Amino acid sequence: MTPIAPAVSERLAPELPAHRDGNVLRWLAAYTASMVGDSVYYIALSWAAVQTGTPSQAGLVMAVSAVPRALLMLGGGVVADRFGPRRVVIGSDAVRCAAVLAVAGLLFLTSPGLWPLALLALVFGAVDAVFMPAVGALPARLTGRGQLARVQGMRGLGIRFASIVGAPLGGLAVAVGGAAAAFALAGLLIAVSVPLLVAVRMRDLPPDDKAERADGPAGRGGTARRDLVDGLRYIRRHRVLAPLMLAIALGDLGFVGPLNVGLTLLADERGWGASGMGWVLAGFGTGAGAVSLLLTLRGRLPHAGQVAAYAILAGSVAIGALAFAPGILAAVGTALLIGLLAGLSGALCGALLQTQADPAYLGRVTAVSGLVSLGFAPLSMPLSAAAIGAWGTGPVFVVSAVVCGLGGVVALSVGDLRRAELPR
Repeated sequence: MTPIAPAVSERLAPELPAHRDGNVLRWLAAYTASMVGDSVYYIALSWAAVQTGTPSQAGLVMAVSAVPRALLMLGGGVVADRFGPRRVVIGSDAVRCAAVLAVAGLLFLTSPGLWPLALLALVFGAVDAVFMPAVGALPARLTGRGQLARVQGMRGLGIRFASIVGAPLGGLAVAVGGAAAAFALAGLLIAVSVPLLVAVRMRDLPPDDKAERADGPAGRGGTARRDLVDGLRYIRRHRVLAPLMLAIALGDLGFVGPLNVGLTLLADERGWGASGMGWVLAGFGTGAGAVSLLLTLRGRLPHAGQVAAYAILAGSVAIGALAFAPGILAAVGTALLIGLLAGLSGALCGALLQTQADPAYLGRVTAVSGLVSLGFAPLSMPLSAAAIGAWGTGPVFVVSAVVCGLGGVVALSVGDLRRAELPR
């Protein structure tokens, strides 16, 4: 395969701290621009769907992208490993940009109804299925292994920035020019990422991994099915990755329900209102952002597996306590603590995935992790809502905390994961 751009050998390129490495910073700028564009896109999609159809139809349009994303995510990991994460991310952003701008143009010219919105959501979901594994596999090809924890912190800062800036930008664009203007803005923001990614340089894989890509199951000679089966077998047999996937799954299942639909119902039950819920979410975001900044500056924490396990356990206690907060100030403080602990455990788990997996398998490893977080964990939201309707917020938050805490128990009980360290 002819590379898109010259690779940089790790033997020739000194390892710079990631937050001072221009190559990593170009990737971070591209990733952040793409994420801000995503935030604006979701605002535009939801507004256009609500204005065009009934509330139930709008809900279906918003949920459409989840189906291809869940069904195709594992295959997306194979694509990322076969063709290289940088190539896949560039192609994914180009397709997303073209699709969003096409819908923007259509909305400027006519009122086509819901069908182009549903089609756009399907395209986004399908492209996300290859984009997300490739994004997860890319950092290991940009910098040394010792910098991957710092990169996880930088990525977390990018996500927080996108969540803070994207929604107001999308709302402003809708207010000024309607959904068409918001879609156009989203497309332009995603387009910014493409030239930045083209300018990003890739490092060579280690010799063993290069041979595996060329001759083994991740190479062009094998079938996609064989690549997928080999990736799943690799995870299942890995002494750290297998229990780490289980710990991530349990943590996400116990976290997603309470901190999404559960928080809305809790705010309504306590009379906090939308503004109170906003303050609680701000507390969570502040905590998670602070951890991302810490990892960006520090770069490495010792005893990563053990720290992640204790952070999951402590975070689960905080999740259960949130339902019993006596007032809004206590709830904001508890949410801040949840953000700190969940941000810490999430960043460390992500860094361990990056450093424990062979680079040739990173796309498939990221795909499995993404399927757990984005495919299975959201299933807890309707279950949490139904359970809260039947038993109230307190018992459901406690059960969710127990499920989340089991992830920490798994991490502590498996010696290889508990003793896992990040490279220096």
